[in-house]
Order: sequence, then C-alpha cells, then structure tokens
Amino acid sequence: MMVLLSFAALVIAWHVGATLWPSRSFPAPLLVLQTFISETASGDLPYHLGITLWRVAASFFLAMLIGSVIGILLGSHQRANQFFNPWVILFLNIPALVIIVLAYIWFGLNEAAAIGAVALNKIPNVVVTMREGTRALDPRYAEMAQVYRFSALERLRHILLPQLQPYIAAASRSGVSLIWKIVLVVELLGRSNGVGFQINLFFQLFDVAAILAYTLAFVAVMLFIELVVVQPLEHTSTRWRRRAA
Repeated sequence: MMVLLSFAALVIAWHVGATLWPSRSFPAPLLVLQTFISETASGDLPYHLGITLWRVAASFFLAMLIGSVIGILLGSHQRANQFFNPWVILFLNIPALVIIVLAYIWFGLNEAAAIGAVALNKIPNVVVTMREGTRALDPRYAEMAQVYRFSALERLRHILLPQLQPYIAAASRSGVSLIWKIVLVVELLGRSNGVGFQINLFFQLFDVAAILAYTLAFVAVMLFIELVVVQPLEHTSTRWRRRAA
C-alpha cells in the first residue's frame, strides 16, 4: 500500500509541476501516457524494449558467471589474488565509455561487441563482491564437508552457494541496475535498435514525452522483475537461515 501511495504522490507532484510550469521539455504525465500507448500500439516500444531486455539479460548472465568464478578463485587462493588484484583495480577504474568505444573499434559494430562491452564493465564489480564473500566463508562447514566426504557438487550446493547467497544477491541487484544503464549507452553509440537508440532518436527530435515513455516502460519492467522474481527468489533461498527472535 505504501508503495502505491508513494508512486501516486510522485505522479501528483509531477502533474502539479507540469501544470504550473508548462513546457515542451517537461511534459505532463497524461501526455507521456498517451505517447506510451501510441508507441505500444504501433509495436515500436515492445520491439525495442524486447531487444534491450535481451541485451541486458545476456550481459547480466555473462558477467555474473565469469565474475563469480573469478571472484571465488581469488578469494580462495591468496597468491592468485595478490597477482591479479591490480588487474581488478585497473578494470574497475576504466570508464565504461572507453570500454564500449574500444570494443566497437576492435570488434566492429555488432551484437557480440555490444554485449561483451557491457559484461566487461560489470565483471570487476562481481569479482570484488564474490571475492569478499568467499573470504567470509565459515571454515567449519568446509571441515564438516571433508569429514562427511562431500563430493565437489555437494560442496557447491550445500556449503558454498548457501553461504554466498547474500553476496550473489547483492551483486545481482547492483548488476542489473548498472548493466541496463550501460546497455543504453551501447545502443546509443553503435546499435540500430533498442531503447537507447530510440532515446537518441527522440533526443534529436526534442521529444521529451517519448523519451520518458520509453524510460518509464523499461523501469516498470525492471520493478516488476524485482518484486515478482528477485525478492521471492531471495526469500526462498534464505529460508534455511536462522531468523531473529
């Protein structure tokens, strides 16, 4: 209920502001809604939104997979961490725009370069999060697994993943919010479709209502995923933890 009240207050404040200061650069919510409906009816918004969601999903899973493996390895092996830590710091501080531009120059304006550039921007963040999670593992569980002769798969399923779940959740939540913003930049610079491409097009036309319609449509999808998929999945995966009295 509070979430709905919060959104309602935001829309009311938006409407009041647009009414007091009418301007083409600050359209009212109703105009944005009308643009959203027309773009949806024409099929443009669902098409471009679907393309962007595909790029976000591909980049996200690639970054989480590679970053988690590297982070766990670095957190488990001190010498490897000392050797590769400067690499992690380097990639953490390279601007996303530089990686995107270099990917397009080296590999061309294609889908692989776009998705790879986005994933490469997120991998160092996942590495750092998962490395710290691996360092925080309770060694008693590893000793128990050794006593009961757990297989590698059993160690992964019953020892490693449950303890790393909060770190995986943190990396995932921050990853999605970061990746979709970078995907828009990738689409703006070198793709011929997607939400970023459309925003660039409407920017040239100075159509703020269309820019907001596409932006809010994508944000709505991400909120739906957060509320319907991520939070219930997180709740289910942490049921084994002891609750505070």
